[in-house]
Amino acid sequence: MTIRVLLADDQALLRGTFRMLFDATEDMETVGEASDGREAVALARAQLPDVVLMDIRMPEMDGLEATRLISDSEDLAGVKVLVLTTFEDDEHVAEALRAGASGFLGKGARPEELLDAVRTVADGEALLSPSATRALITRFLSQPEPCLTAVPERLACLTPRERDVTGLVALGLSNDEIADRLFVSPLTAKTHVNRAMTKLAARDRAQLVVIAYQCGLVSPAAEPGSMRAPA
Repeated sequence: MTIRVLLADDQALLRGTFRMLFDATEDMETVGEASDGREAVALARAQLPDVVLMDIRMPEMDGLEATRLISDSEDLAGVKVLVLTTFEDDEHVAEALRAGASGFLGKGARPEELLDAVRTVADGEALLSPSATRALITRFLSQPEPCLTAVPERLACLTPRERDVTGLVALGLSNDEIADRLFVSPLTAKTHVNRAMTKLAARDRAQLVVIAYQCGLVSPAAEPGSMRAPA
């Protein structure tokens, strides 16, 4: 399957570089270029790409608002957004994920890392660079935000195994790593993750991470894989 990529960045030279990279990759093609967020939303509607590679700081409309409009549109439900930016601070990471981004990668990433990130996001997985993951965890653990509803009510729909899996996803474990930790098959782990996302109305794994931290499912002092039940 060929992954269709839309480029959204106000720097023409950078867009050209990305286009050459994607078009030279066997399983990818560039389907459009946008120089601002408003144009990115319009092209996303016209081209229905698999992944939008989105810069944050752009004129007319920034990448965060463009991401929000794409993620909130039912007509663009299959379009994933991968934010690529030089600003990997905690506020930008949190805002990008709340806006509906499926991934967050710094512009210092190597070409092979970018290609792998696009494939990961296109496959429905969440992708955060190591520095972005640290920033996100720091923000949500040091200044936890309340759930939109009471924690017990928000998580009551999950089975004990789905709660465990959600916590492990929040700690950055892949399906294979979750399977090893819980002594189940990768397919079973993926099924539990998908069911948790459906029950919590999470668009993807990235939003599942946000919900887990907001609800306090992961203990700030816990080792990876160690969760505490919300009070």
